[in-house]
Amino acid sequence: MLSAFSGADVRAAEATLIDAGQGDALMQRAAHGLFGVVLGLLRDAGRGTYGATAVVLAGSGNNGADALYAGERLLRRGIGATAVLTSDRVHAPSLEAFVAAGGTTVRLDDDNTRDLAAHAAAADVLIDGILGTGAAGGLRGASAAFVAAFDDAAGPRGTRSTLVVACDLPSGIGVDDGRVDGPVLNADATVTFGAAKPGLLIGAGAVAAGELDVLDIGLDLSAFTPAASTLLDDDAAAVLRVPRPDDHKYTRGVLGVAAGSARYPGAAALAVGAALATGVGMVRYLGPAAVAGLIHQRNPEVVASDGSVDQARSQAWLVGPGAVDDDDQRRRTVDALRSGLPVVADAGALTELPGRMGPHVILTPHAGELRQLLAARGVEVERSGIEAEPARFALRAAELTGATVLLKGFTTVVAAPSGTLYVQMDATPWLATAGSGDTLSGIVGALVATLAEDPDAPSRAGVAPEDLWAAAAAAGALIHGRAGRRAALRGPVVVPDLPRDIGAVIRELLERCHPAM
Repeated sequence: MLSAFSGADVRAAEATLIDAGQGDALMQRAAHGLFGVVLGLLRDAGRGTYGATAVVLAGSGNNGADALYAGERLLRRGIGATAVLTSDRVHAPSLEAFVAAGGTTVRLDDDNTRDLAAHAAAADVLIDGILGTGAAGGLRGASAAFVAAFDDAAGPRGTRSTLVVACDLPSGIGVDDGRVDGPVLNADATVTFGAAKPGLLIGAGAVAAGELDVLDIGLDLSAFTPAASTLLDDDAAAVLRVPRPDDHKYTRGVLGVAAGSARYPGAAALAVGAALATGVGMVRYLGPAAVAGLIHQRNPEVVASDGSVDQARSQAWLVGPGAVDDDDQRRRTVDALRSGLPVVADAGALTELPGRMGPHVILTPHAGELRQLLAARGVEVERSGIEAEPARFALRAAELTGATVLLKGFTTVVAAPSGTLYVQMDATPWLATAGSGDTLSGIVGALVATLAEDPDAPSRAGVAPEDLWAAAAAAGALIHGRAGRRAALRGPVVVPDLPRDIGAVIRELLERCHPAM
């Protein structure tokens, strides 16, 4: 599991080593790791070292020093380097080492931003060491003007020739929330030291960070609680319940689905298809006969009826996808939420929620739906505010409702009412298409159904029992995102085809993490 710690906690862990006289060693480890990543990126891009050029943006803090020491190492490997100093106060020893290795320096000011930005846009690599974890707020003054001018000169990430590497974090993102106010130098890669910071995993900060490299520099963070975590392959595989020889369809998990309506029949078919591809033992569908007929065209094994929740024995429920303007589906949603069973509530179900729930209820809103959910509980915030600080508002919603909240987006945020936070960055932008959320809810619903009567699940997943549902939701987001990436290799994502990729992702997770299976 990738754990992210707040900027304050990381600085406290660093202070322990600095107070013990290891400050310079800490800085050298960070610089050497940054140097190694830069060399690797240059090699991957098919560029050599001799004759290559680099620009180092050096601010007043330790990040500027790390960047300058990395620049010194680049100079000694034959790369020409210029340091653009963004402050009058720069770490003197690192600057002296940079100059001694043959580097040139220039002070950034209001008059030379465009010329220096053009120079950086012509370089092979640009190292961003302007701001670090101790900075507050976005870039200002000449630094902000430089970034805007660089973007104009170099073009957007993905088209520019200059490789941008952020030192610890892209300057201008919120270290703990990923918030971006003003210009930010979007990185191709970020080398962060000691531990990931939440802002590198969340929202706009995650987008700005690019590929994330976490460098161990010897910090002891055992006394601190992670502010956020990301499930990796082993973690997601641990959530999956693998069938045992004595299993039958009922012990493998039965998922009840009350979804779809005359207006949106396809949502139910997509959710059911995704659930079956995830590996649930049985799906019981409740809803209109016409929707059941559509489901049976692809999945004839689904047991369908137009009955009630209490007549359909299940281990968990998925309610809400496409269930609008349908009084029967509304009643089934309310009954499922009252059943005491684990429930995944999506789309149309989000307007039928009781005041308080438990963590076994997983809400799956997008930002607009979360805005409405919060407004109903006295919290007024615009959709743009939620998108700017998704972790904050997902945690607030979990606190107010008592439920687990999965906030959908390019980075998916899962907040448990305990305060545990998961952030998954597995998706592709190609998943931003109609029906994608229905497949996500189907995946999560299937996982929840398989775990509902599995007493070993929390220990297997390495989580507290009350956080099992959040871990299942995060695993569902990982599987959904990976399936989208696989599908995008064939071209634009066609949502009804995702089940084949969902099954393939699950097979890969199990084979990679449990090769004997």
